[in-house]
Amino acid sequence: MKQGIKKAVGSLFFSAGLIALLVVLSMIFIPKNNMKAFGMEDVPANGILGEKADTIDVVIVGDSESYSSFSPMQMWEQQGFTSYVCGTPGQYLYQSETFLEKAFENQKPSVVVLETNAIYRKMSPSAAVMNTVENMFSIFRYHDRWKSMGSDDFLKPVNYTWTDDMKGYRYNNAVDQAPTKEYMIPTDQAAPIEALNEEYVKNMAEFCRENGVAFLLVSTPSTVNWNYSRHNGIEALAKEYNIPYIDMNLMRQEIPIDWTKDTRDQGDHLNHSGAVKVSSWFGKFVKEKFSLKDRRQDSSYSQWNDALGRYKKTVGEV
Repeated sequence: MKQGIKKAVGSLFFSAGLIALLVVLSMIFIPKNNMKAFGMEDVPANGILGEKADTIDVVIVGDSESYSSFSPMQMWEQQGFTSYVCGTPGQYLYQSETFLEKAFENQKPSVVVLETNAIYRKMSPSAAVMNTVENMFSIFRYHDRWKSMGSDDFLKPVNYTWTDDMKGYRYNNAVDQAPTKEYMIPTDQAAPIEALNEEYVKNMAEFCRENGVAFLLVSTPSTVNWNYSRHNGIEALAKEYNIPYIDMNLMRQEIPIDWTKDTRDQGDHLNHSGAVKVSSWFGKFVKEKFSLKDRRQDSSYSQWNDALGRYKKTVGEV
């Protein structure tokens, strides 16, 4: 019996030591700033980490549909609230959840938006588990940084300072028209949603409710990725968990997308002219629906007006 106790105590000390080592290594390997030069991944989406605390009103997560459709600087210019798109290519819902939780470490938004295309992206349970491990111990996510690490990684604390003038939006003005066909053909069929994906949506909705934040599901226009059966699937999911749902693919009058001009890749993603239409409607809607403040004359948000000038030059409005 004594031998068994010794083994148990030894295992406990070993586990504690291993965890302590992982914590220390994670503190060393984590990028000390949110720029590519410091080893940060998904830099545009992580630009939110450099924003001043408690200054972002709306956080948007999702895959490339999100950062192709929502222009925070346009919504700032027209409506005066702040927003940030934490979108990445091919984003999985476990990544959406991670970006959401990271945003809340320094921000207290009023609204969170999940672009729905990611809900239909199949996830590996093992990859989801690994993402959780990487969130706990960043050594597993950034282990390749050893090649470029310097003394600052051992001596300095994390200090995120970089901000993105586009606020996560990725400007693209290319035009490659979509085939002129009707893609939202009514049907009673509902595209099934994987149980794991549903669980992540439910968790994000609960996270937002616990933090007193509105959570929305939004399907942005896409002839390639969207159809009526997917609409029905998301609508059923939204009803089950009492989540507001907006499908812009059915809003032809409010958001008049011209598929000969407003897409950069034959209907897969919107280009800038398409994003302008989406952002114009959504900015007005979300400001009125959630009574967001107009901060354009607030001197503490002057950096947003400075960024707007640079944004307008980038998109050719100056």
